Amino acid sequence: MSALSALPFLKPVHLRSPRSSPGGQRRHTLPASEFRCLSPEDAVSVFEIEREAFISVSGDCPLHLDEIRHFLNLCPELSLGWFEEGRLVAFIIGSLWDQERLSQAALTLHKAQGSAVHIHVLAVHRTVRQQGKGSILMWRYLQHLRCLPCARRALLMCEPFLVPFYQKCGFEALGPCEVTVGDLAFVEMQHPVRGHAFMRRNSGC
Repeated sequence: MSALSALPFLKPVHLRSPRSSPGGQRRHTLPASEFRCLSPEDAVSVFEIEREAFISVSGDCPLHLDEIRHFLNLCPELSLGWFEEGRLVAFIIGSLWDQERLSQAALTLHKAQGSAVHIHVLAVHRTVRQQGKGSILMWRYLQHLRCLPCARRALLMCEPFLVPFYQKCGFEALGPCEVTVGDLAFVEMQHPVRGHAFMRRNSGC
């Protein structure tokens, strides 16, 4: 069982009541909305959303399909997917990092002894963009991290035009990131993650 299923605020959320047949019997329907950790079986759906979201903007994806599978095998507990009617509509993938700032190696490595969660990618399916799903998913993800004993802070790198979005999510800019991808330059940002003991006392973790 994934670590996610043990968290009361991240259990699958049913936004509609189950439908009933005329005879009063319940139909078996998929949850209208569900948040859960991703698995390697979700990798293709993840990559399809990511590819559509990033290729047209930057010409490349933060993670290629083999890298998605790599991280979902190594650290699925550091991912979160938003599913509607069983279909993936948004996701975040992260891994652990053990340095103060991100470096080129952080793009492909998972440092199991690290205390910083490197958020590699957040992407939303094109059919549900402009609905606030990105910020909602990030909020849920940060709540999830607060129940993981290893996590002390979250790190990410983004293009300058995305800085205001992440600031609204509670991230602060650390300055230019040393990582570059082709001609793209990035801003590095971080968000503190409260300790496991605090959250266990206050949210039932």
